[in-house]
Amino acid sequence: MSDSAAILHDIVTELEDVEFFDRVAERLLPLVDDMTRSPRVKRILSGTPLGHRLHPMLTDVPIGCWSASSFLDVTAWRNSERSARRLTAIGILAALPTIATGLSDWRDTQRRSRRLGLVHMASNVAGLAFEVAAWNARRRGRHGQGAVLGMFGLAASSAAGFLGGHLVFAERAGVDVEVPVVDDNDWHAVCRLDQLADRQPIVVAVGIARVVVVRAGAATYASAAPCTHQGGPLHEHPLRDGVLTCSWHGSQFCVTDGRVARGPATAALPTYETREHDGFVEVRNRRTD
Repeated sequence: MSDSAAILHDIVTELEDVEFFDRVAERLLPLVDDMTRSPRVKRILSGTPLGHRLHPMLTDVPIGCWSASSFLDVTAWRNSERSARRLTAIGILAALPTIATGLSDWRDTQRRSRRLGLVHMASNVAGLAFEVAAWNARRRGRHGQGAVLGMFGLAASSAAGFLGGHLVFAERAGVDVEVPVVDDNDWHAVCRLDQLADRQPIVVAVGIARVVVVRAGAATYASAAPCTHQGGPLHEHPLRDGVLTCSWHGSQFCVTDGRVARGPATAALPTYETREHDGFVEVRNRRTD
């Protein structure tokens, strides 16, 4: 590791150890919970319809606009006032949904990642504030002042981008886990039928795979046991309205087909065929032929 990389690593580590951020998070979490209370809203902010996180994709728009604005300030000073002002404004507008998706993803982090996420958030807010000030200066004809403020805004947003990259690639925040599944097409007995209480999931092992089994009336369902978001447990809450709920971050999956009913999960849950045989519940991979 180079000296500069070691310094950056030390700074990030120190930020992750600041316990004061926990108190800030406690005040902010209820506000984010209110914003994401609706399963539909949470699905959209998490990027569930896309099959991956929405926030990283949205960040390209404000950063790209502000970078282009500063580039014009440097390379086309005499003719760039209007274009730079418009690019700054587009970036400001694009930052609003970007912030909403970032808050939603931050809600699903824990401890050290949550602390660093607050710094990432603060850097982005500082960047946005500088860009708003830059746009206002440009609007009033103070192009030079706007250019300087825009540079500060871009620097703050770039620092936030570095922290965001660390959260994803080093801390794996928001990265879906790989869920082990039963890897053959044979039937496997997983439990006795009389072990299943109505709508109370249980977890069993089939080789390296963990399977959650639940009975609802006369029907029995089975799926992978770990949540596809970060591997949280899906058996600790009763089946309700046909969905399994993760105890860690509240992701919900339809028990019939594994589709995501509520984020932050973006990947569907693998499900299995089930049958009853000699008083046992058996499962196997769903046939695709």
